This record gives sequence, C-alpha cells and structure tokens, in this order.
Amino acid sequence: MKKGIIIILVLLLLSSIVVILNLKPKKLERTINGITTSARIYDGGFYLYEENGFKETFVKGVNIGATLPGYFPGELGINKETYLRWFHQISEMHANTIRVYTTMKPAFYDALYEFNQTSQNKLYVMHGVWLNEDLIKEIKDPYGQDNLLINEFIKDATDLVDIFHGNKTLEPRPGFASGVYTKDVSDYIISWVLGIEWDPEFVMTTNALNNEDTVYDGNYLYTQNASPFEVFLAKVGDAVLSYEALTYKETRPLSYTNWLTTDPLIHINEPDPKEDMVSVNVEHIRLKDKAFAGQFASYHVYPYYPEFMNHSESLKDEYDPINTYKAYLKKLNKFHKMPVLVAEFGVPASRGKAHDAKYSGFNQGGHTEKAQGEILASMLKDIKETNSMGALIFAWQDEWFKRTWNTMDFDLSWQRPFWSNVETNEQMFGLLSFEPGDQLKVLLDGNTSEWKDIAYIGNNLKVTQDERYLYLLIEKEEANEPLYIGIDTIPNQGNLSVVDPNIQFSRGADFLVSFNEQPRIQVDPYYDPFSHLYAEVLDMIEKPLGIDTINGGIFINRYHALSNALSIPNTFEHIPFSKYEAGLLTEGISDPNDPTYNSLADYYETDQVIELRIPYLLLNIMDPSTKVRMANFKGKFVFEGEKFEEIYIGVGSESRTVLLSPYTWNNWHMPTYHERLKQSYYIVKEVFKAYQ
Repeated sequence: MKKGIIIILVLLLLSSIVVILNLKPKKLERTINGITTSARIYDGGFYLYEENGFKETFVKGVNIGATLPGYFPGELGINKETYLRWFHQISEMHANTIRVYTTMKPAFYDALYEFNQTSQNKLYVMHGVWLNEDLIKEIKDPYGQDNLLINEFIKDATDLVDIFHGNKTLEPRPGFASGVYTKDVSDYIISWVLGIEWDPEFVMTTNALNNEDTVYDGNYLYTQNASPFEVFLAKVGDAVLSYEALTYKETRPLSYTNWLTTDPLIHINEPDPKEDMVSVNVEHIRLKDKAFAGQFASYHVYPYYPEFMNHSESLKDEYDPINTYKAYLKKLNKFHKMPVLVAEFGVPASRGKAHDAKYSGFNQGGHTEKAQGEILASMLKDIKETNSMGALIFAWQDEWFKRTWNTMDFDLSWQRPFWSNVETNEQMFGLLSFEPGDQLKVLLDGNTSEWKDIAYIGNNLKVTQDERYLYLLIEKEEANEPLYIGIDTIPNQGNLSVVDPNIQFSRGADFLVSFNEQPRIQVDPYYDPFSHLYAEVLDMIEKPLGIDTINGGIFINRYHALSNALSIPNTFEHIPFSKYEAGLLTEGISDPNDPTYNSLADYYETDQVIELRIPYLLLNIMDPSTKVRMANFKGKFVFEGEKFEEIYIGVGSESRTVLLSPYTWNNWHMPTYHERLKQSYYIVKEVFKAYQ
C-alpha cells in the first residue's frame, strides 16, 4: 500500500516538473548551423534580438514614403539630415519600427546606421521590395517576356541584401535609387515584407496562365495546396533567403504584402466582385527547418474599404456597439496559424474624403488632426486586443504627389508634387505635415496683422495665396450683413446675376461664396465638373438645372463622389450613388499653436472681418503652380487644362452689383514648405508609450 502511494507521489512530482519545464520559455538561438538572425517568429510572437537575447516585441511604428514636396517618388528627394531628424522624432514617439516599401538611396541607410550607433532606443526596419505596377499591367504574368517580372523582383531583393551589408553600388537609372552603399545595417533589418497590394486580375491571370505550376520545393521554402501565384511568391522568397544565407550567413523573418482585396477570407456581402474574386493565402507557403527565423502574414487594413467592411453581416454582428474593424482583425488572426502584422492602417487629416466607414465614422478623409490621432488610437487598441503581432501606421509624412479616385480627373497628374491639394485625401495621411511657405502666410484667427502689407484688390477685399490655398480678407461694412463673394476663373461664361440671393456681378461669376446662415462655396452648373462627369459622361445622376446654359442665373452646391450605386449580394439591399457636399465651409482657428486649433478650418469671422481660405481645386484650378485652369469641358469626355493669367474676385451684399477685380500670382517651379508635427503625432506618442 505504502509502495503504491510512493509511486503515485513520484509520478505526480515528475508530472509537475514536466509542467514547470514546459512553462519555462525556450531559449531562442540567434545562430543555427552558422546562420544568424536579428529577429525570430516563435510561438505566435515576434522576438527581437537585443544584447541579452531575444525579447518578445509588439511591433509599433510607421511607414515612410520616399519623397518630399516637389518630387515624385522615383526621384527620392530626401537627404540624410532629414532622415536623421525624422528618426529622432519617430523614436521620441516610442516607435520601434520603420517600414519602407522599396530600395532607398544611401542617405536612408547611412542615417539609420548613424542614428542607431548613438541612440539608446534603436529603430528597426521592415523592408519591402517593390514590383513595377506599370509592368504588371503590361505583362500580366510574372513569367511573361522571358520571366521579366520575377527576375526583376528577385534581382531587386538580392541587391537589397548586399545593401543591408554595406556592399553594393547601384548604377543610376531613372526612377530608382542608386549610389554607393557602405554601411552595414543588417542587424537593424528585422524582416522582409515582399511585394505590393496585389491587383486581383494579376493574381487571376497568373493562376490561369500557369495552372500546372502548383508545387514548389526550394532550399528554404516549399508549398502545399498552393495556387500558381503563391508558388511565384514562394520562389521569390526562397531566392532571397538562399542568397543571404549563402553570401552573408544571415537570415531574417519573411512576409509578403497583402490587403483585404486578396485576403484568404470569403466576404459574401461584398458588392464589387473584383474585391473578393481571388485569394492569396501565405499559409500555403511553408518553411523548411533552415528558415528558422520564421514567417508572418502582413496586411494593409483600413476601416472604410472594401465595402464589405460596411456591409458584412458577420462583422456587423460581432460587437456592440458595432466595430467591423476589430471583428475583421479577430477573424483574420483566427484564420492564420502564423502571426499577423497590420502593416498599414490609418485615416487622413484631409479636407476631402473618398469613402465613409458606415458605423465607426473612421472615414477616408474629413478628419481634423486631433480626430486623426483619436482614430489611430482606437485602431491601435483593436489591433493589440486581437493579438496581432504589431501595427505600422500609414504614414509618417504627407505625400503631395498622391492622387485619389474622386479628384484625380480634376488636376494635372504631372504637376501634383508642386502644390498641396487638401481635397485629395491620399496626400494627407501623415503624422508629419508639410506646410506651405517658410511659415504660414495667413492664420485664420481674426488677427489681421499679417495682412497689413498685402494690397487691396477692391475697397474692402485683400487676396493672397500659397501652395495650398487662395486667401481672402473681407472687411465688413456692417457686422451682421450677409456677404457674397463672386469669383470668375474662366472667361465667356458664368453668371452675371443670380435671383436668390439677388446679386449682380460686373462680369460672369463661375463661383459664389455665401456668408449667410450656412456658409458654402457654390458653382455655376455649366462649369461644374462633378455634374459633367457623373451626369453627362457616366450617366449616374440626374442633370442639374442650368447645366447646359451660360449665364443661367443659378449656382449649385459643390460635391465630390463617395460611391457608385451598390447592390449588397446577401441582403439584396440597394444603396444609391453617394456624394457629399465639398463646398460647405467650416469656421475655426487655423493657428496650430492655438488650443482651439482646427486643421479643417475654412474661415474665421469677427464683427469686423472674415478671413477665408479656399482650396484651389474647388475653383477648378488644376495646377496653381503654373496657373492652369480647367478648360470648358462641354461635349468632352476628359477634363483638359488651359493657361490663365488672372482670376477675378469681388465681394458685396444683396441687391448690389459686385465688382470683380483681377488678381494674379507668380508661378513657381519648386514649392516652399516647412515641417510640422500634427496633433495626431502627440496622441499616437502616448498610445505607443503605453504599449511597451
């Protein structure tokens, strides 16, 4: 009996020891079989190597673009000093990671090396490899034209391996980084994030043209149940890992860019078939033992797009109050066996917007800087609470070269970097703003001291401008009298009078700015690009009254499109074409140092004056830097630009003739600007601090 009790006690003791040993974290090796890594994926977590070994780390940081105002991305206009300044600001925000999308010029890697040599809090890089989207559209197959796409993909990646180790010279070629790379930053490159947001048609075509290519067995990677497109990705990843291990005896975790459009989930409520027509599932790409650094899944996840984020019944029913963003992340993490990085997320602090988030209001635009920060904080919380591996905000800096689908027809693509278009939300995702001028020319705050050296163009009107706005100062004759501003930007059209309110103009006015119960900018329907595009060219909406009439005596509200009409497959709900009024004016103070600062302020009014700033695009100015307006578009399917020398502006009250006087400005070649950290930066800083 005693012997049996003793045996039982011994067995219990041994099982307890086994449990304790299993609870003790396994010591992760940095070097295995002579290959070294700076980071590892282990047991669902991301481990970063520090002096005393690997430490589980929540990845938190920003995506950095490759350019500044006045430059296209391929021109790579950022110098080392700028990168160093940014790295300090990013580190002070308690970030630990930067993501870049493509090969940068030597200044980036030199600055990274120098910063990390002296900083106690290191910054690490998740590095991307770009694939030429123009070539994708042209070739449509990674193996087409003698393997051109896959060869370029692998060549750019293996060149980057040499760059990480300070051992590369890239010869100049237009649109690409070049120079001599001498700094070994390999310890600070903690993963690959290969590729781009895949066009579903490229994925479909690759699968169709290579339907027998479904198995890959490489040195470091192999596939299981893979599509031809996933095999293509595996080949590239294997080539990259093999080259670095063979050449430098190093490796690092591997990931591939993905987004909701080609995620591996099924979205039965998605109204656009293209947004759920094909999947890219990296679970089909498996690691061999030699790829011990591991693999994770990377997704760009925004709260407003695709439309299933607004209309999916399963996401909608997950939380109360409804939080489709968190529900989606939970579903995505549950699907994957490997960790999930939210490699891009964010909302823009822009005047214009392009999509609405139905339940959260986390729209693609229309947010103040403060709201931007609060929304980022909310999404960060969702990302953390769904056990995602990390979160990289899009983006660190604003990008003036960007376009947005609902405004891109109204400007000149080749001139976008040279001015700041606040109606194009894609330009204003950054935590760092590029403000026009060496300093702000005009602050909307009722203090008119900055106007004292600016000449009148009328008895009570002053006008000036910068790379972002046309500014007006109106001196009132009576405190509470409604005022109306007429603006003529194109000759031989426009309204000479309007019935309600009863106003006459000295020349045809194309735009009317009203300061009455609801201040707004309106447009002559004959010169309204929104009505022309969506009513006449695309036949999506009804034609407004006066669209075919010069001097019809009508002004209509200024709109931007939000969405085509939608039919939700599972619920059979029909949602009509949607738009929003872009011409509504918001009162507020535009001084960033004022505690009541409103980054979306359009005007500020006192009993004596009104200070107003108008985005160029709302006046059909396609490029202010070269003074190009939208030409008469009647009978045309595209919008074309034409040069102008001056516009005409006047202000008056009802039952009077408003005298429109000429105003012009000097063209500019390169924009002037200065940097400013947005309010959102400081909000994110506090959240990142809490996620140590």
